[in-house]
Formats: sequence, C-alpha cells, structure tokens
Amino acid sequence: MALFIVSCHNKNMLHLDPRIQKRLDEKLTKLNRLRPLSATQVQKLREQMEIEMTYNSNAIEGNSLTLRETWLVLNEGITIKGKPLKDHLEAKDHKEALDFLYELVSGKRCTISEHLIRQLHQLVVKETEREWAGKYRDGAVIIGGAAHMPPDALDVPRQMAKLMQWLKQNERKLHTVELSAVLHHKLAAIHPFFDGNGRTARLVMNIILMMKGFPLAIILKNDRKKYYDVLQKADGGDIVPITLFIAQSVERTLDLYLRTFAKGKQDQLLTLADVSRDTKYGQKYINLLARTGRIFAVKRGRIWYTTKEAIEEYRKERLRNR
Repeated sequence: MALFIVSCHNKNMLHLDPRIQKRLDEKLTKLNRLRPLSATQVQKLREQMEIEMTYNSNAIEGNSLTLRETWLVLNEGITIKGKPLKDHLEAKDHKEALDFLYELVSGKRCTISEHLIRQLHQLVVKETEREWAGKYRDGAVIIGGAAHMPPDALDVPRQMAKLMQWLKQNERKLHTVELSAVLHHKLAAIHPFFDGNGRTARLVMNIILMMKGFPLAIILKNDRKKYYDVLQKADGGDIVPITLFIAQSVERTLDLYLRTFAKGKQDQLLTLADVSRDTKYGQKYINLLARTGRIFAVKRGRIWYTTKEAIEEYRKERLRNR
C-alpha cells in the first residue's frame, strides 16, 4: 500500500508560515539567553509539564482520569474510586516513558530510530498491552473516525524503514517544528502498533523538539477535535494545518517558560474580547488571526488569549506591507 500521501518533493506543501517561524525562533533565542535556568524552577516546571502531558495525551485516547486524578495517581499512588485500573496503569506507564524521554534528551546524543520508537512504545503500554509492547502489529487496524486506512501489517516494517530514511533526508532541510509535525503525522499514519500509536507519536515529536532546545509541547485534550481534523487533512495531502497546530502547541509552552524565567515586566495576556475594545479590529477578526497563527496567541482551556503588543505588531506589519 502506498502510504506517504504527502509528497516530500512539494515544497509548497511542507511549509511553516514565516511569521510563526520568526516568532518561535525569537522566543527560543530569548529562552536560550536566560540559560542556565534555575534548577529548582526547572524541576518544578518539568513536574508540572509531565502531569499535564500525561493527562492530556492519555485523555485524547479516551482515558477517563482528570488532571487532578492523574496527579494523585502519579504523586500519591492513590487509586481513584470508580475509574478503570487500565486508566491508572496508562498514567503510570506514560510517566515512565516521559522520564525516559527526558533522560534521552539530557544526553544530547539521541537519534530517532525504529529501535527507539519501539522502546518508547514498550514503555507506553508496558502494563496494559504486555504481549504487544514494543512489537509491530501483525494484523489490520482501523483508525476510528478517519477515512485513512493504515498499511497492511506485512508492510509495516518497510514503511517504518522508509520513514527513517525520510527523516534522515529531511532533518536538516526542514525547520525543527515542521519536521516534528510531519514526522508525527507519518508515524501516526503508519499506525505500526495495535495500541498506543498516538501517545508514542507525540513522544517522538517531542524528542525532535527538545533536542533542539524547545520545551515539551503538549497537545491539549480540549483541542482533540481540531487535532484529529488536522491529522485527517494531512492524510489527504495538506500538511500545512498540522504544522500550524503543532507550532501553536510549541509556542504555548515557550511562552510559559519565558513567563516563568524571564525577569522584568511581561506583556499582559488578555482575552480576545478585552483586546478588541482597545483596537479597531473586531473580536471575530482577532480570533481568526489567533487561530491562523498570524498573531501571537495562546489557548487556555477553550479561551484564546493575546496581548496588546501582539495586535500592535500585526498593525505595523500590515502598514509595512501596503
């Protein structure tokens, strides 16, 4: 089965908006200038991010634990009454996989390989799918709600080898965020395992990002519908939406780190409704700018936030381009 629907030769399809790329690169540079970061603050933030990543990544796949319950399971060893044992085990397994990821990245010598991907998968489903942990599937699978059909099980090893070849050819050609987004989609599309494909793909994506200095990027449960939508568009050949989607997840975490570690006054985050009161742009238009990445904006829960400075920067950019 021909799997890679997205043409790697079509440069127009593999594209990260230069405005977003510029913002991400500037923020990463700003974060790097703050290094070395406070070890205590880094550890606290890492613990917070690990809980949020575990909760959101598992919840996207149907895990019923809340964010608070995930914290209790991982930090206090508490069993949540009325919640399936499988959900508890998934939380513990994912946390162990994240710890492994951080250890890999700290060594600065990590190379994405089939072996590494299988190692991560082995940890992700260690206690819930012991028989198949770290092993490619030997049967057909269906991705619920998606038109895309993963390749036949017999073709999985060849497709994975092809994916590793693609990565080697493109790791120096594509921007880190774009590379991580496309790799994430390709791995999810192959669906090499019976279970745990999404969680594994999100971890692999983060290895690419973190090896280049970006902090852990988290795809939120509240964005699940949008997430599946951009994956489906990528299945059809349009890689731009998932690249934007991942870029916004990366920027959200970068902004969190900068607000934690940067000294001095930070631009105030405001709801789009509040920002629109002091500008000629309406709330719906600002919402469009936020969703398409044309201005800096972060999403908390279901609400978008931006800054007056971001709107002013956009206004100046429009004047320059007239």
